[in-house]
Amino acid sequence: MNLFDEPWIPVRWLPGHDGPASVGLRDLLGHCQDIEALDIPLAAAQSALLRVLYALTARVTGLDEDPDGDWMRRRAGVLEDRALPRDGIDGYVSRQHDRFFLFDEVTGRPWLQDPRLADECTETSGVNKLVLTRPSGNNYSWFGHFRDSAPYAPSADTAVLYLLMWHYYGAPGKCTARALHGERISEARRGPLSGSLSYHPEGDSLLVTLLAGLVRPGVEVRPEEDLCPWERDKPTDPAGAPPVPVGPCGWWTDTSRHALLLHPDARGERVTDACITWAYRLPGVFDDPYLIWEHRLVKKQQEEVRTARQAKADRALWRDLDGLLRHQPPEAQGEETTVEPPKVFATAAELTDQLRVRALGFDQDKSKNIQFVSGLTPATVGHLTDQLPDTQVAVGRLRRLGERYGENLIEAVRKAWALYTRGDPKQAGKLVPRAEALYWPAAEREFWARFDRLDRTGEDPDGGLDIRAARDAFLRLAREAYARTTDPLTRTVRGNEAVLEARGLLWMTRPGRKNK
Repeated sequence: MNLFDEPWIPVRWLPGHDGPASVGLRDLLGHCQDIEALDIPLAAAQSALLRVLYALTARVTGLDEDPDGDWMRRRAGVLEDRALPRDGIDGYVSRQHDRFFLFDEVTGRPWLQDPRLADECTETSGVNKLVLTRPSGNNYSWFGHFRDSAPYAPSADTAVLYLLMWHYYGAPGKCTARALHGERISEARRGPLSGSLSYHPEGDSLLVTLLAGLVRPGVEVRPEEDLCPWERDKPTDPAGAPPVPVGPCGWWTDTSRHALLLHPDARGERVTDACITWAYRLPGVFDDPYLIWEHRLVKKQQEEVRTARQAKADRALWRDLDGLLRHQPPEAQGEETTVEPPKVFATAAELTDQLRVRALGFDQDKSKNIQFVSGLTPATVGHLTDQLPDTQVAVGRLRRLGERYGENLIEAVRKAWALYTRGDPKQAGKLVPRAEALYWPAAEREFWARFDRLDRTGEDPDGGLDIRAARDAFLRLAREAYARTTDPLTRTVRGNEAVLEARGLLWMTRPGRKNK
């Protein structure tokens, strides 16, 4: 199975354009102007594949270098041509075709796999380990019921998606043992995107999405040095440190901390087994242009810690929108946590102002995979550029208002429950989830309705935000949610008094609030 030629990527075609439900990489690059978007149900797989597609797009367009400082103009020229250059696609496919076989016993270079594992791993991991949505070993069933004693072999096109997910979201800890200098080691490091949420600009076609998602390389970057793992002549040394990427292509594709080898059936149509183990013994550096980075000062060590914002299955995308802003409200100054927006948005809006934001991630912890996270802004965010700082400040204030009254609501519900039961406010039973279910979806609708009405001209010093009306709107939603949530408590005198006393917390202004 060659990934350039065989269909394995589910896509959604633009209206008026018919095509197969799945395509290979060659057809995807050649017809991305006719494709609306990827149609991959696994958010983590889509996030991983997008990074591979960014690298391929940069290669076939020549946007993998910027020696003359005209990168923005050249990228805009590709969009004006309404297609990726055919000669660039054909040239890259011709040069790299042999490196894109999923199973390759001829050249010994299966795509994104380490053939040395056939000798270095005396045991295999099993397909249930490969498919991250299945339980393996003694783990609980989170997504479906499968047994190691009777595994179901996934198709080759499905296995590719999980191969990508392991390289980017692979779990740390115990893994299949791999031999190194006579010693058998079975401890893997965390995947580079493990537990994180990444943000991607999305246009009205896949062509726009891929071009907007590119990151401008430094003038010193050379394509022959900024390599993808399949472009290397020799595999890297597992005893050393991971390679440090020198440009965007390396950051997109060469930060994995896991090594894998897939075992096909006789016809090469399914994967019957897999080796999944560690790739490097030493730690490495990591950066990514699609993550929101949070900087927090650790007072004891007097050091600043930089961490990626984590994916949370119960957190809507609009609540993280402040992390995309380069101009924060003045009231954000002095908070314990400062936010570094994804680097990609510094250049994405220069291509077109008709962009939405796609959030993709995997809610994980060290012991389990919890849930895929995916979201798409219902409104375009292309106007959130450095040319409209007042509008960015307005977005930040609007988001903070929605958060403030949501937090006030939760504290009021907990206080009412504690006054009624004389118990611990943190043990508020089912009341808090009910209040959250009532408030946050309504607050999300309110946020996007007001977001759509913000100024896009740069003429309004308030960014088009009526802050008093917005405050009243979110407060009204909190009051309604509070009333419905605490209604069962008002059936008794003590409960009614508790509800009335705690209700005042809804109006809190939180002058010294911390980042949540």
